[in-house]
Amino acid sequence: MINKTNNATTLKDFIILMKIGEGAYSEVYKVKRKSDQALYALKKVKFGTLSTKEKENALNEVRILASVEHETIIGYKEAFFEDSTSCLCLVMEFQDDEDLY
Repeated sequence: MINKTNNATTLKDFIILMKIGEGAYSEVYKVKRKSDQALYALKKVKFGTLSTKEKENALNEVRILASVEHETIIGYKEAFFEDSTSCLCLVMEFQDDEDLY
């Protein structure tokens, strides 16, 4: 579920195009994957500053996203840890043509 292999995805695999949102513990960016030029939303959760309970909640979010597939729910693609920034990164479908509200 979370990529930690030698061929692990990193932030270097993406071009950050713009910030599209932020919360108390995370930021969401519109990104382009260098390998296929596809657009994604990348959520960076500042993992290092979270309490143990908040880290558990973030990991539960990954599990939930990975287990759900429906046409009305933004699709989960992958997650990885970015050691250099102590961030949990979630890669999701990018929805550009509609308001999510």
